[in-house]
Amino acid sequence: MLSAMKVTVIGCSPAWPNPGGAQSGYLVEGSGRLLLDCGPGVLPRLREAEGWPRVDAIAITHFHLDHWGDIVPWVWGAQYGPGRDVPRVQLWVGPNGRDELRHFGSHFGNETMFESAFDLHQYEDGEPFMAAELEVTPHRVPHYEIETYAFRVTDGKRTLAYSGDSGPSDRLVDVAEDADLFLCEATLREGREAGSLRGHLSADEAADAYRRSRARRLVIVHRPRELTLDGGLERAADGDAFDV
Repeated sequence: MLSAMKVTVIGCSPAWPNPGGAQSGYLVEGSGRLLLDCGPGVLPRLREAEGWPRVDAIAITHFHLDHWGDIVPWVWGAQYGPGRDVPRVQLWVGPNGRDELRHFGSHFGNETMFESAFDLHQYEDGEPFMAAELEVTPHRVPHYEIETYAFRVTDGKRTLAYSGDSGPSDRLVDVAEDADLFLCEATLREGREAGSLRGHLSADEAADAYRRSRARRLVIVHRPRELTLDGGLERAADGDAFDV
C-alpha cells in the first residue's frame, strides 16, 4: 500500500454519462483503499486493473443512481462471482441508509442482500468515522430534497475534500477549509436551475467555494463534456490521478 495519499478518478460524469465515461467514483489510496461513491461504470473500470476490486471500504454520499448504482452488481459479484474469495468490504451509507438499502433490496433481490454482501455501517452528519485507515467526516449539503453529504478525508497529514453533489452552501466551504485538494462538482452552465430547489453548482460557484475555503488546489468534477471551463480552472477526466 502507498504511504502518501493519492486519489484516482475512476469516473466523474454527471447524472448523464459523458461519452465513454463512468459516473462518480474516486479511489483514495494511502494506508488503505477507500472508494468514494460507486456510480455506473465504476465497477468494470476497477475490474480492468484487477480481477475483482480489492478495496477496504466504500463511502456513498447519497442515493442518486449516478453515485451508487454499481453497488448493485457488486453484490452479485461478491456473493456469486469472483468477489467470493475477497474479504467483505465496509460499506458506509448515511443516516437511515440501512433502511433505504433494505427497501431497494426488496425490489432488486431480497431485503438483506446488501448486508449479506458488505460489512454495512451508517455514518452521522458531522461525526468522523474511520474507513480504510482514513478519517472521514461527512457534512450534509443541499441537493434538492434528497439527503446528501460531502466528505472531508484525512490521514492526519493531508486532506481531501469531496463535494459529492451540492448546491451553494457554506457547509461546502467548511468541508474544504484548508484542504490540500478539493474535488468539487460543477454541473451547471450558470447558477440557476428549473424550479426553486438547488442541487448543483456552476463553475463560478465552485470556484467561489474554493476561494473562501482556502483549499490549496481545486479540480472540477461531475461536469458535462459539452460545457467548457473558463478562468484557468482544472477539470478532471476519467483515469486522472492526483497526489493529495
